[in-house]
Amino acid sequence: MAATCDAEARPANLDFTLQDQDGNDVSFESLKGKVVLLNFWATWCGPCKIEIPWFVEFAEQYADDGLVVLGLSVDDTVDKIQAFADEYEVNYPMLVGLGRDDFQEAYGPIWGIPMTFFIDREGMLCRTHAGIATRDELEADLADLL
Repeated sequence: MAATCDAEARPANLDFTLQDQDGNDVSFESLKGKVVLLNFWATWCGPCKIEIPWFVEFAEQYADDGLVVLGLSVDDTVDKIQAFADEYEVNYPMLVGLGRDDFQEAYGPIWGIPMTFFIDREGMLCRTHAGIATRDELEADLADLL
């Protein structure tokens, strides 16, 4: 399986529990054994608005294959995240990253958004897309890891 990861793959830091827009705790440790698509985004980010509907589809399409999609809003308040999630009919947890520079640094440095990370079932930070990726690129990554 490791052959599907990028050469610079490293273990993902799973020692985090973050809250989603509904106040639920999401423990990264509990995601081991799943493929995780972790997307750093913001409500004001134009390219994010293009990608997020794809992630909504992926979350539905690949749930039975072990995919977990997580969005991390880098600087928005809970009410802004909730309004965005409602507007875009987001079906996966939108994590609150405001004030959680420790989390962003563990995966970063995050120089810009969107930034998407793929974590494999073994907990390796397998692939990264800085900036918007094409839907085909994202689906190819998912196919490799699922």
